[in-house]
Amino acid sequence: MSSDSSDTRTRILKAALDLLEEGTGSAVRMSDIAKKAAISRQAIYLHFRTRAELLIATTHYLDELKDLNARLVASRTAASGAARLDAFVKTWGNYIPENYGIAKALMAMQDTDQEAKAAWATRMQDMREGCEAAINALRDDGTLSPDYQPEEATDMLWTMLSVRNWEQLTIDCGWSQEKYIETLKSMAQRLFVKDT
Repeated sequence: MSSDSSDTRTRILKAALDLLEEGTGSAVRMSDIAKKAAISRQAIYLHFRTRAELLIATTHYLDELKDLNARLVASRTAASGAARLDAFVKTWGNYIPENYGIAKALMAMQDTDQEAKAAWATRMQDMREGCEAAINALRDDGTLSPDYQPEEATDMLWTMLSVRNWEQLTIDCGWSQEKYIETLKSMAQRLFVKDT
């Protein structure tokens, strides 16, 4: 990909991200993104075949900007399942407020916008894979609670760490980010790590 092409792609992603983060839940159209990126609507389709592909790429672009992969190293290299669980809860829990703008927009749009729904589903599937890896680390080192099968534990952790739950606890109930993280880490340990 040429430098000009790469620069245009980045402008498109930045424009999409900005519009989603400042939006009110109404659909962000390709024409809106093109206008903000100062390119033609047709030029967007040279980089992204569909709007869904662009929305998904925008979530990955935010991950790159925020260096999510580097943040996940502590979880991915943890010495035990319990340590991996703690690290994943902390990393994802602290990432939610940083990607809340795009999350809120996609969640608001998904009921009436199939492409936004696909982008949000992809985002949540990526996060679920992180939950699954943390639970499987417990299973692999023999410390997963016998109360749960790995798939059930993954479902529960995924639900506990949902953006909606973070929103309710921190925004609606007024919890501090620190209280949210410490409480979720403690709950996850009590639920999923067997007593020794």
